[in-house]
This record gives sequence, structure tokens and C-alpha cells, in this order.
Amino acid sequence: MLIHEARAAIRSRAQIEAAGLSTREITARVRAGTLVRIDQGWYADATAWRDSYTEGRHLMRVVAADARRTGGSDLVYSHTAAAVIWRLPLFRIEPQRVHLSGRSASGHVLASTPTVARHEVAVPTADTVEREGLRCTSLPRTVADLLRGTSEETGLALADAAVRLRAYDERTGLYDEAAAEALRAQVAARLPRGGRGVRQARRILGLADGRAASPGESVSRLYLLDLGFAMPRLQVAIPGPAGRNYYVDFGLDDADAWGEYDGEGKYLDPRLRGAGVDAAQVVLEEKMREDWIRGTTHRRFPRWGKAHTVSAAALGARLAAFSVHPPR
Repeated sequence: MLIHEARAAIRSRAQIEAAGLSTREITARVRAGTLVRIDQGWYADATAWRDSYTEGRHLMRVVAADARRTGGSDLVYSHTAAAVIWRLPLFRIEPQRVHLSGRSASGHVLASTPTVARHEVAVPTADTVEREGLRCTSLPRTVADLLRGTSEETGLALADAAVRLRAYDERTGLYDEAAAEALRAQVAARLPRGGRGVRQARRILGLADGRAASPGESVSRLYLLDLGFAMPRLQVAIPGPAGRNYYVDFGLDDADAWGEYDGEGKYLDPRLRGAGVDAAQVVLEEKMREDWIRGTTHRRFPRWGKAHTVSAAALGARLAAFSVHPPR
């Protein structure tokens, strides 16, 4: 969800009342579950709320919080709030509060509320950007802030996506290693020398790779390493028919196999399939691609999905079912 889409998806109490609903009717709709109260005086249609991903719902919270803000502070959106402004994934987390960082203009500490978490920390001007009217922490600062306080899975999904923003050209499919390394260095420079979560943050940052196209691919790579596989090659090009290339998510070279993370959205979500493409067509094209790759490379080709990436053990069991094991 984009920022302007989030703004269009929410309504203030004044707007709802102007449309003809009384206070009693608004309360009744909230109780009935057809209207969702996302902040003081701000609401979203329940269907739109349920149909949105975690990131979209949190972005609605952010724009609602921004609509309620008054002047008098240098606070900027940070942590998970900045992540959704940057369109980074919030893998396996559903934040309930909007995070703000900085110092108040008066020098007084501003208290947190049930819907807003405030961090009294300095945010240099160089680490402040504005995106569609929302002031937030820079991309490197956002990643550095979150890597220290989230799980390895959440952190790698986020870091991969951030590197992808800087290093991967969606139009050409080219990956800029220098740009990827530059962002990793910028994030590393914003991590403290020690303290809670810093060691894990540095490990995850070292693994960050923008060729991962989804959180499912990110966590798969993390679990493959935990299982004892060598670092897999990502988005491996395999010569296909008529001079075109097919791409495979993982090259498990030490196991003489390929690997593919199958997100359900590729088949079920029209937004991901593309305009005018039905699920049957996607399945047929996937079968033809897989048959070609198997037949020309003579490698095993296990596929897995969300159910197999709940843990490293679950992914290991899936791979073992295809006789794919890490080397002893």
C-alpha cells in the first residue's frame, strides 16, 4: 500500500458525521465490526482493513497519527512506522503503536500513548527524509534501528528488502553489488559498538541480499544456512528455450539441487499474477519451466512454501522428503 492509498482508506469522525452518521451509529458500527477504529477520531472500513497486509494496516495507523499531530517537535517516524513508509516488510510482526524518534522542540520529554511510542533519541538531519509529506528516518537508520530489536527472520526480510530498493533494478533485472555494499556499510555505521542485539544485527546485515524477492525467500535462506547448507546462489539464470533465461530462487550447489520458494500470492493474488493472467495459466507456465530445468540440468528441484518455513526443522523435513540434505 502506498502512502496516498492509506490516506484515502481512512476517514475522520468529522468526515463520517458529515456523511450522515451519528455518534451512536458510529459506535454501533465499530461494535458490529463493520468499522475499525485505528486511532483517536480516525476509522477505516472493516473490509479494506481486513484485505490489507500487515504493512498496509500499519501505514493506515501512521497516516492517522500524522493527521492528529500538532507542531512543536522535531520528532520523525521511526522503527516500524518508518519501515512501512519505506515500503519494507514487517515479517511476522503486527505493531500496534506508531513509533516516533527525536527530541521535542521545548526540550521536554513527550510521553508515549496507547497508540504512539516516542523515543527520546537524537536523529541527525542527515538521517531524516520526507516521503509524501511524512518525515521519517532514512533508509539506513531505519534498518539499523530495527535490526537490533527484531528476530533474525524479521530482520533479514527487512534488510533484504532495503538492499533491494537500492541495488535491484525492477525494469532491467540487474543487480548492483556496489550499491548493495554501500547500503550495508551505511547501516553498519549506524549500529552502536555494543549493546543488546548488536551482534545479531551485524550478522544479519552481513547476510542481506537484495536479490531476495520476498520475505519467504529471505527466511528460507536463513534456515538453509542454519541447516548446514552452504550459502546458496540467488536468482540463478538457467538457459531456457528460444534464447530466454529461466530463473531459480536458490542454487543449492553443495547438494546438487535447485530450490524454489512458492508464495501463494503468485497463484491466488491477481495483483501479483498480473492483469489478465489467471491462476491456471500461471500453474501451466510454472510446470513448463520446471520440466525444462529438471530435464536440462538433471538436478533435483524441491519447492516449498509458507507452511515449510515456520522453522528450520520444517524446511529441513521438506527438503529431506526430496532427498536433499546438507553435506555431512
